[in-house]
Amino acid sequence: MSDLPGIVITGASGRMGQMLIETVRASDAAKLVSVTERPGHDWVGQDLGVAMGQGEMGVPVTDDPLEAFAKAQAVIDFTSPAATLAHAELTAQARAVHVIGTTGFTDEQLEYFVHAGRHAVIVRAGNMSLGVNLLTGLTKRVAAALGEEFDIEVVEAHHRYKVDAPSGTALMLGEAAAEGRGVKLSDVRDSGRDGITGARISGDIGFSAIRGGDVVGEHDVIFAGEGERIVLRHLATDRKIFARGALRAALWGQDKKPGQYDMMDVLGLSDG
Repeated sequence: MSDLPGIVITGASGRMGQMLIETVRASDAAKLVSVTERPGHDWVGQDLGVAMGQGEMGVPVTDDPLEAFAKAQAVIDFTSPAATLAHAELTAQARAVHVIGTTGFTDEQLEYFVHAGRHAVIVRAGNMSLGVNLLTGLTKRVAAALGEEFDIEVVEAHHRYKVDAPSGTALMLGEAAAEGRGVKLSDVRDSGRDGITGARISGDIGFSAIRGGDVVGEHDVIFAGEGERIVLRHLATDRKIFARGALRAALWGQDKKPGQYDMMDVLGLSDG
């Protein structure tokens, strides 16, 4: 048991944090060594099990990520862009695998991971599920096969509490479509249509976001041509798929060289 990789979960009290805790604790391939929360949170200083109302677990809740990461071989991070950037520096110092499911980064923020990836293994993906990553590969292939006479639209739906749009998964799918066409997504992205927008620009990749209820995650990639449409779809009904994927990434990264990776690498689906 003591030889198993030690995992730290950040943002322990959140819905995803608690799902990750449950997944790691149920695994026979890893052990949960600590969890973190923001300073001032009610859970800080308590045993995790007590904080969750489940009895003693022997896992501390701390607001000091440096202390927590020093004990770990991997950190699983589904928090916020600002928090994840701060964590990246500390995981690099600890030489721990940093699994990042956080979304909503700016292009400038993403540049920071280039530096951190020189010192630690970073696995970052807009979505950790097997199905979504298969969909990403299919999206790239279909986009490469079809010309600009097929318009591409990414439609996504999530629960009412999601704070960023388009979702990280939608952007990942848009990037795959753009790569398939040999263009940069930033040059062809079209999102947030409202009012008199004019006709669609040929070659643009559009995004539409739906928010409501308890939708876990739904993503459609629509290729719309004259007289026909191709729709690639993934429906998530349980957040456990993301937690299982994140743990798989944490374990996969244990023997890898420092650098930036994604779930396509983890699943052996990368072109490289």
